[in-house]
Amino acid sequence: MVRIAVFVSGGGTNLQALIDAQKAGKIVNGEIVLVVSSKAEAYALRRAEKAGIKSQVVSRKAFDTADDFNDALLKVLQDEKIDLVVLAGFMSILGGNILSAYKNKIINVHPSLIPSFCGDGFYGLRVHQAALDYGVKVTGATVHFVNEITDGGKIILQKAVDILPDDTPETLQKRVMEQAEWQILPQAVSMFCQGLI
Repeated sequence: MVRIAVFVSGGGTNLQALIDAQKAGKIVNGEIVLVVSSKAEAYALRRAEKAGIKSQVVSRKAFDTADDFNDALLKVLQDEKIDLVVLAGFMSILGGNILSAYKNKIINVHPSLIPSFCGDGFYGLRVHQAALDYGVKVTGATVHFVNEITDGGKIILQKAVDILPDDTPETLQKRVMEQAEWQILPQAVSMFCQGLI
């Protein structure tokens, strides 16, 4: 059984999609055993508690350097014997030892069709605002492996979502989550756990 840690920073809607998929038997050969939050007040921690999943807070602000932060995260993962890390709205950039120790074992979901509207500074509503400003007619979500380049790792799955004429960043964000992120993230996790990627 693949031991999964989910990294979060906010509400945890993608975490909930993973929890629901696990309960429904859609994550084959994997189990979410740990939720790590960068913020003590993140609602995602309540979702983890409700689901009976162990959680821990590791705040970037608690460390002098990014390397110290990454080393602390790595220790948590090693202590819990984690096999796969899933970034689900985690608002800190990973680097250093954690990337080498978990090469091709960290996946992220991004709310656009990479390589569009991705990289440094593209997160949350900013991604959807950029898509609307540019005037694209289709957006979506991408699940990809994490490497040293922000949103630059190998793509695992993508799903397209149409942009509607009256969309706002908020309505587009909701539809991308419901129609793309919440579907392809659990699917990619299950594929990893079955050794398909």
